[in-house]
Amino acid sequence: MCGAGGCVWAGGCVGSSAEADDPETRTRHFLLCPHSVPQAYNIHVNGVLHCRVRYSQLLGLHEQIKKEYGSNVVPAFPPKKIFTLTPAEVEQRREQLEKYMQAVRQDPLLGASEMFNSFLRKAQQETQQIPTEEVTLDICLSNGQKVTVNILSSDQTEDVLDAVATKLDLPDDLVGYFSLFLVRESVDGGLTFVRKLQEFELPYVSITSLRSSDFHILLRKSYWDMAYDTDVMDNRVGLNLLYAQTVSDIERGWILVNKDQHRQLKSLQEKGSKKEFIHLGQTLKYYGYIKFDPCITDFPEKGCQVIVSAGNNELNFHVKLPNEQMKEGSFKVTRMRCWRVTSSVIPVSNGTTNPCSSAKCEVKLELAFEYLMSKDRLQWVTITSQQAIMMSICLQSMVDELMVKKSGGSIKKMLRKRHNGSIHRPDSQQAVKSPPLLDSPDPNREQIVKLSTKLSSVSLRGISASNSANDISGNDFHGNYAFEGIGDDDL
Repeated sequence: MCGAGGCVWAGGCVGSSAEADDPETRTRHFLLCPHSVPQAYNIHVNGVLHCRVRYSQLLGLHEQIKKEYGSNVVPAFPPKKIFTLTPAEVEQRREQLEKYMQAVRQDPLLGASEMFNSFLRKAQQETQQIPTEEVTLDICLSNGQKVTVNILSSDQTEDVLDAVATKLDLPDDLVGYFSLFLVRESVDGGLTFVRKLQEFELPYVSITSLRSSDFHILLRKSYWDMAYDTDVMDNRVGLNLLYAQTVSDIERGWILVNKDQHRQLKSLQEKGSKKEFIHLGQTLKYYGYIKFDPCITDFPEKGCQVIVSAGNNELNFHVKLPNEQMKEGSFKVTRMRCWRVTSSVIPVSNGTTNPCSSAKCEVKLELAFEYLMSKDRLQWVTITSQQAIMMSICLQSMVDELMVKKSGGSIKKMLRKRHNGSIHRPDSQQAVKSPPLLDSPDPNREQIVKLSTKLSSVSLRGISASNSANDISGNDFHGNYAFEGIGDDDL
């Protein structure tokens, strides 16, 4: 958020990079910066203005939440002041509000509540000054075609997804296998995944407020395990959507194909054998992966250029070393002890000394994960990328799938609930607890006894449920409950 002059960052596990190693640092899902209107705060999602709220509105939200859920659940809220705030007090309130919004967003009950998300949706609509009215919205498919749906400008993400499914005649039990993503298309046709649309936003308002034809809303499958392709392919519409995505990923070079495989695929395409085409695609390298824009990593050494892809329960690296040599390697999600996303605001030359005084804040994002390199050696690997939050979302959804599968839960139920930003688990799945974690090799870092798996930007919760008030504030890290599956044979 941007406050009394300010910016809120909402998305992923975000912390100030200057404080990343401070054990007292809290995850900064919301970055507050001052706005020109006194006691007003701008909320930014991925550096783009989401909404603007005043202190009194946030106080009103707090009172509603406290009335609904009780004082024991709700985190502390910065109190009213009788006299005019000094600059130091303004900054103190901004920090307190920032921590409050982070705490609410991270809590599995409060963060997924309709009260909290509807507050952000209403604020988004009011800030962008878009009235509630009947509108049309184009949703892109992987093959370049567009589906135009008739909606209200105030419809939330789940409503829009349901409207698209109805227009395509996609059965209700398959809707949760797909999600809506905000993407940016470059001049050369390249596709950048900005984020997955969330339950706290209005898709029409989000896309309209960007005021750029480069941005689109894309429908794409939202699961990773190709075993679930069978469920989708049993339906005609699902088959066509999955086929279009596979063709698109091959054409973009996201899926690697040699000459012989290309010849086989072309033959199947000419015959109209969509299922066989997909089955062959499943055998190819990087099938089902999302490819990210080139970025920077510190592995195997600082300053290396890298292309990261997410899929098959791993992050794949194509690294260009300083000597121009190319290296490829993968980091399995089951060997990631935890991860975090940190952010820092980069000063923008706007004629002021306040880097967040404009509607857009330039934010540097880093994804760092602690990886089990060998049986007794953990190492942090960092990726500097504006898509760090999207990478974190991918990791969390992989972990969710692994844990639901391991606990014998229903992937269909999980996916149906996922697209509205929250996974509601039956009682049989609530008993799964966090495994014991390895001690950090860094003696200066506080030992982590219990790690949060709550992702602010997507509300994809870890399997373990906790009602402890101490867990509300969270910390810098996303613990990985799938980490317990590692044995000597896996190393």
